[in-house]
Amino acid sequence: MRDWLAHRAAASPDATAIVAADDGTELTYADLDVRVAETAGRLAALGLREGDHLGVLMETRLASVRLVHAAMRLGCVLVPLNVRLARPELRSQVATADLAALVCEADTGADATAVAGDVPVVSVDDGSVPSLDGQEPAAFEPGAWDRADPQVVLFTSGTTGDPKAVVLTMGNLLASATASAFRLGVLPEDRWHLCLSTYHMGGLAPVLRSTLYGTTVVVEEGFDPERTLAALDEHGATGVSLVPTMLKRLLATGELPDSLRFVLLGGAPARDELLAECERRGVPVYPTYGMTETASQVATASPAEAFDHDGTVGRPLLWTDVTVVDESGDPLPPDEPGELVVSGPTVMAGYYDDPGETAAAFGEHGLHTGDVGYRDEAGRLWVLNRRSDRIVTGGENVDPGEVVATLRDHPDVAEAAVIGVEDEEWGERVAALVVPRGDAALSLADVRDHCDGRLAGYKHPRLLATAEQLPRTASGTVDRDAVRERLRQERC
Repeated sequence: MRDWLAHRAAASPDATAIVAADDGTELTYADLDVRVAETAGRLAALGLREGDHLGVLMETRLASVRLVHAAMRLGCVLVPLNVRLARPELRSQVATADLAALVCEADTGADATAVAGDVPVVSVDDGSVPSLDGQEPAAFEPGAWDRADPQVVLFTSGTTGDPKAVVLTMGNLLASATASAFRLGVLPEDRWHLCLSTYHMGGLAPVLRSTLYGTTVVVEEGFDPERTLAALDEHGATGVSLVPTMLKRLLATGELPDSLRFVLLGGAPARDELLAECERRGVPVYPTYGMTETASQVATASPAEAFDHDGTVGRPLLWTDVTVVDESGDPLPPDEPGELVVSGPTVMAGYYDDPGETAAAFGEHGLHTGDVGYRDEAGRLWVLNRRSDRIVTGGENVDPGEVVATLRDHPDVAEAAVIGVEDEEWGERVAALVVPRGDAALSLADVRDHCDGRLAGYKHPRLLATAEQLPRTASGTVDRDAVRERLRQERC
């Protein structure tokens, strides 16, 4: 099987593939195919070959879309890296992913060269980093694809703080695109507005799915409520993927255009009041539950389901089975909460080069999500909470253990506990209760200065309280409920 763009360019060369929201540039599938072939040739000149891992440290833009397709054209495995991570985090992920090359942009060039080690680094922009355009394209043999072949490696925070590299096969991504099409529908005139980052599955999915569907993806560089709202209207968006914080900001800015037939809302739980506002204002919102390990969507509710059944994320998508199990791993009947376990063709092949973590993630009924929920008699799914202590802030996952480890490295911190506190704008905020060492005085500014350069900004504590000792349970573990109450008092 050839790469998806090659098939699409042959089937509908004159259809519009991409529109750049910022300057109105439009490319047909034939245009995109030519540019991708050139980019693939330049990557081949760097020595990339079928099966190699290509790292990309870039935000969403036309150049990053070309790289997605160029990697598949060469038969390479795409490894998108989060530009918001601090250098120690990036360095760890680069080492884990076994990259053959790393492509950056002007804004990420310094970080890329600092973390790459022996990995060759090139930039899509001119600057201090060698330019990809400076490579004379080399001849190459297009990659041949099978559904079992790894196509993308995406990092997820997991529950341990260590980088876990999720291997998604071509079959995983194909099954996800197909199942999503059956849930959301696909029309010839569809235009999926992309303002999420392509280093998350929610941002990468529209690029791949639109190519399969033969529809248009409108690419916006970054998110700004006023600019995004205007772009949605100007370019006739029929669909958009958002996290709740983004949707809330858009609604506070103005009215979403009538051209939208779906707003796919994921990345974090949607509050009831946000969904109620969508109902009042006629926003076609589709709350979804998914994870990197399942190539995005597991279950997605239609607007009618979301408005009539508060809190539901709908029914599982085509071919996806969700089993609710008890502590022993035995299935539970409807309406009884337990851990959600997922199986089906969208479920990952495993964690890259980590058979131990892979084996631990799977059980008799499939992939253990670590999330608690239940299903009703009609098959609708509710997600109640996470078994892990993971924090989701603005759609980004934060492992408290990673933040705690960083805080403990502060010379004036003896102990620390980190939790998520509710926040109207971001869903949750990172909060820390720390025990100072000796008579040291600690401020939030001190703590955040210490985290700067060690953790991504969204992982920095936004609320801080100090205590003589951490509250603990009878067994000696940190009493997280007591920590939460202490931080709630601090907030008040």
